[in-house]
Amino acid sequence: MQFTLLINENESVYEGEGGAKLMEEVVGKHMALIEEMQAANAYVGGHRLLGAATATTIKYKAGEGTLHDGPFAETHEELGGYYVIEAANLDEAIGWARKIPVPGDGGIEIRPVWQNEE
Repeated sequence: MQFTLLINENESVYEGEGGAKLMEEVVGKHMALIEEMQAANAYVGGHRLLGAATATTIKYKAGEGTLHDGPFAETHEELGGYYVIEAANLDEAIGWARKIPVPGDGGIEIRPVWQNEE
């Protein structure tokens, strides 16, 4: 079964003094995690996303869509990236999600991927 692990974190931790170093450390941890997932045949894919300021959102109300700059969610955390993994069950997916580095505040949303029945 496939799961998507959505990485929500506060982008501001990468700003200012020490921000670039922290980013380098976190990216290194992600690379190590990808290697671990690949070795376990759990890694399907994933991507780091550009900052929330680059987002464009279409917001719908009564079926009418309006275009907005930035992310729609009213939150202090932004969607920073995601992994798609293969896991036997939710517990295994949670185990992988717990290994994702998130400095500061944030969270990982674990969602099963829709499986088309053929």
